[in-house]
Amino acid sequence: MSFAFQREQLVRFGHCDPAGIVFYPRYFEMLNELIEDWFARDLGLPFDVLIGQRQVGMPTAQLDTRFLRVSRHGDRLVQTIRIERLGGGSMTLRIAFDGADGTRVEFTQVLVCTSLATHKPQAFPADLRAALERSLAAQQETNT
Repeated sequence: MSFAFQREQLVRFGHCDPAGIVFYPRYFEMLNELIEDWFARDLGLPFDVLIGQRQVGMPTAQLDTRFLRVSRHGDRLVQTIRIERLGGGSMTLRIAFDGADGTRVEFTQVLVCTSLATHKPQAFPADLRAALERSLAAQQETNT
C-alpha cells in the first residue's frame, strides 16, 4: 500500500494494561501523535502554529476503528497514513499500525478544517491545501 506518511512507534510500558497488551485508548493517543507528526514533518505545518497561532482547527469528525491483533510492550509498530479523499475543507484518511505479524489496528478518520474563532468548517488554507496535494501526489506516484 502506498502512503502519504510513515513512522515507527515503540510500544512502551505506559501504553499497556495489566494484561500486558496495549490498552485500547492508548491507540487513539498514538493516532493523534501520528497526525501531529505528519502535519509537522511532512506538511510543514506544526499544530502549535496551525492551532495556536493561526487558529485553524483540524478536529476529527468521524473515526472508525478495527482492532485486529494485540500489541505488547516492546513491539515496534509501523504507522502509515494514506489520504483516501481530499475535499475542499475535509479529508478522509486510512491509517494502519502494523506489527511483525500484520496489521494490529486500522482507522478510517475524517478530519475537518475549522476556524477556531467560529468553530465552523472552512476551506483548507492555501498553504495547507498545497501541502496536502503534494502529499497526495507523492502517494499516488508510488502506486504507479
